[in-house]
Amino acid sequence: MRVRFWGVRGSVPVPGPSTVRYGGNTSCVEVESPAGTRLIIDAGTGLRRLGKQLSKGDFAEGKGQAHILISHTHWDHIQGLPFFAPLYQAGNKLTIYARKRDDLRLRTVLAGQTEAPFFPVAFEEARAELDFSELTDGQHFQIGDVAVTTARLNHPYVATAYALQAGGRKVAYVSDTAPFEQILFGEEFIAKAPAIGSVLSHTDQVKLAAMRDDVVRLCEGADLVIYDTMFSDADYLKFPHFGHSRPTDAIAICKAAGVRKLALFHHAPERSDDEVDQMRQDAQSLATTMAPGLQVLAALKVLISAFWLQATVR
Repeated sequence: MRVRFWGVRGSVPVPGPSTVRYGGNTSCVEVESPAGTRLIIDAGTGLRRLGKQLSKGDFAEGKGQAHILISHTHWDHIQGLPFFAPLYQAGNKLTIYARKRDDLRLRTVLAGQTEAPFFPVAFEEARAELDFSELTDGQHFQIGDVAVTTARLNHPYVATAYALQAGGRKVAYVSDTAPFEQILFGEEFIAKAPAIGSVLSHTDQVKLAAMRDDVVRLCEGADLVIYDTMFSDADYLKFPHFGHSRPTDAIAICKAAGVRKLALFHHAPERSDDEVDQMRQDAQSLATTMAPGLQVLAALKVLISAFWLQATVR
């Protein structure tokens, strides 16, 4: 199984001299199974570059097939879709997956970002064959030779984590999520967030504990866990209820799941490459104490990041 990062940033793309090594594009990860099944997790601005690469092969001839798993439909996770070249080539087959909403259908949500006056090309002008699959929490299903499992995440209006397993290897993608302790996010707007350190209701505590257990189970046995670590500890004190985690949270989940390799992901847009380096070093030092044997990486743009999940991730 091959894992490649085409976009590793959160919130907004940030091209520039301080983001050259890790990259400035928003969330997009490509996973290719041993049998050649291609799955794309999230459709941030990194999807544009991936589309250009794919269009050098079968997708240029209308013979390509891909599956796009959307964690949630906040802009930094879907804004690359209108610029995905295979979308406009007749004959290509694309299936888009995301959590089912009670109010809007998935196609309607994705098409909304290209409606006038926001975009010059309507979603209906896509020439590829499109299918949409709306998912439930804790769902298990098969895409070719890849077994897919979902879990609910603690994020405003809800996000979905994915585990992909094929050929005896497994990768888990956990973005975006807040820690499972100080606030419970749902599908409704929270008018007033609880203060840091406040005690949640017993009902919310039980729900959060169950949600965390589901994420731990999702990650169990993974050769690689890709985890939202947008915030440092200091960041979280400033922005406690924005729906994102810290390396401390990711390491704790990996320890509970018995994971050996963690990739820090969804880097904050204002965090420079050097600062990401420092975050990774600090996280590795912390893991040495918290979860001995856990290797901590920081997700890099595709030019220097292709992991082959074999007996170990290299």
